[in-house]
Amino acid sequence: MWQAIADQLSETLMFSFNILEKSPIHGGDINDCYMISDGEQRYFVKINQRDFYSNFEIEAESIHVLRQSGSVSVPEHILTGKCKDHAFLILNYLPTKPLDDADSNYKFGQQLAKLHQWGEQKEYGFDQDNYIGSTLQPNKWDKKWGRFFAEQRIGWQLQLMKEKGVKLVDIEEFTHLIQDRLSGHQPRASLLHGDLWGGNVANSPFGPICYDPACYWGDRECDLAMTELFSKFHPDFYLGYESIFPIDSHYNQRKDIYNLYHLLNHYNQFGGSYLDQCESSISHILSY
Repeated sequence: MWQAIADQLSETLMFSFNILEKSPIHGGDINDCYMISDGEQRYFVKINQRDFYSNFEIEAESIHVLRQSGSVSVPEHILTGKCKDHAFLILNYLPTKPLDDADSNYKFGQQLAKLHQWGEQKEYGFDQDNYIGSTLQPNKWDKKWGRFFAEQRIGWQLQLMKEKGVKLVDIEEFTHLIQDRLSGHQPRASLLHGDLWGGNVANSPFGPICYDPACYWGDRECDLAMTELFSKFHPDFYLGYESIFPIDSHYNQRKDIYNLYHLLNHYNQFGGSYLDQCESSISHILSY
């Protein structure tokens, strides 16, 4: 596998790249990650089974569109490849540290706000289905935000749970309720990172950077809601965001709905205690 990676990287770079250093990078749940070096150039490599190749291709497309926006900083895509048993994604390597200081958080908040203001898309969705983690994320274009989110986010995840033998609610009734709750909300279609939790942002030598996107055009509040789901971002992140693109006063009425999508997806990927969190979130949403 490593020789295939070196050979394909050499072909892409148009100079011979021999892997002299290979260091595992920990933190992901889905892929094996490494830093590789020839003694001068360094690259970041994600590795999975060969049938994961399409996931990596689609991730590369999200990286390309985020770079096109000229707002947030993301790694540069170098190569998507495969060999006999494995698929891999190669990005430029940047040393990182946690995004935990006030100035960097303020700057990243401003960058995210500019991303959410970029573009003139009139519908919600994406040019192709992609993945949230390892779960397929449908992105069929829709003119109605409430319908898009109810059917292609909440309903989709509930159906995946049902196929695992878990039924928390009547899927049709609950998706109708979600659509009704969002019926008066027709936000600007913003390009979203799509998986914006603390593990997917960091500080680099060139400032804040984000990675592992699951992009689509939707309500910017979906990105903001996820920054509060597991461990809320630094307060200056929100100050930076507000300085560019003030948050709607009714955001708090919708963020639990948006974060339910990620809780359902975490159960579908990892199981365990996420089921209790899903049940609690659904009960909370039904109560108001």
